Amino acid sequence: MSEIRITYVTITYNAAKVLKRTLDSVLEQDYPNIEHLIIDGASTDDTLKLVNDYIAQSNAAENGHQIQVTSEPDKGIYDAMNKGLRCLTGDYVCFLNAGDFLPAPDIASRIALAITNTNHPSPNTSQLPAVAYGDTDIVDGEGHFLHHRRLAPPERLTWKSFRQGMLVCHQAFYARADFAIATPYDMQYRYSADVDWCIRVMKAAAKENVPLLNLHMVVANYTQEGQTTLHHRESLMERYRVMEHHYGRVQTLLLHCWFAVRTFLKY
Repeated sequence: MSEIRITYVTITYNAAKVLKRTLDSVLEQDYPNIEHLIIDGASTDDTLKLVNDYIAQSNAAENGHQIQVTSEPDKGIYDAMNKGLRCLTGDYVCFLNAGDFLPAPDIASRIALAITNTNHPSPNTSQLPAVAYGDTDIVDGEGHFLHHRRLAPPERLTWKSFRQGMLVCHQAFYARADFAIATPYDMQYRYSADVDWCIRVMKAAAKENVPLLNLHMVVANYTQEGQTTLHHRESLMERYRVMEHHYGRVQTLLLHCWFAVRTFLKY
């Protein structure tokens, strides 16, 4: 099999203040087989100017990256993500949104090597992990490191692991394209469709007995201020609904009671 192709999908809307570090982090990747889909919601600021500059820089660098841009009104972030799923041509997809960025220029290379080595020496796509997942660092609005993400990936991740919370950040979740495309984001959710999506991708992998791969490295820098942070209460309520749907009403209630007790005991 040839090198795996990694697709990064970046959703933007009037994101000029934070987008450059996202684009720069992909531009700097030393891995050539990258597809970058930029799905813009008809921005009215300098977002598209930054994107055009990025395309020119990538072409000048002759780094092998393929960039596609669409800019049109959408029905929200998860509608835009579904557009990305419909357009991707890579073997794996990662959603790297405006403000979030890859922590080092060799991250894509290291991820690709880890994935292909799971079936060395002659991997084929259908035998590769359904998901490759890693750790996340939290950064501030300027992109400066704040702390490691509080929730950390378990050594062995399954769809049931998310009963304890979203243990893998969406930006650190590389889904194999066939599983990702077959699992569009559920538009009934406004803030937590990413949690639901990750669970459903992992459920599909378990059904087909396809393993998940722990990358054992930080693969994403996540900007603390996002839609989930800005709408924290609504997000928590919606996430509870997601957990009820996947894990059952009683178990979800008991787990949240335990979360509350555990938080109280800390103080």
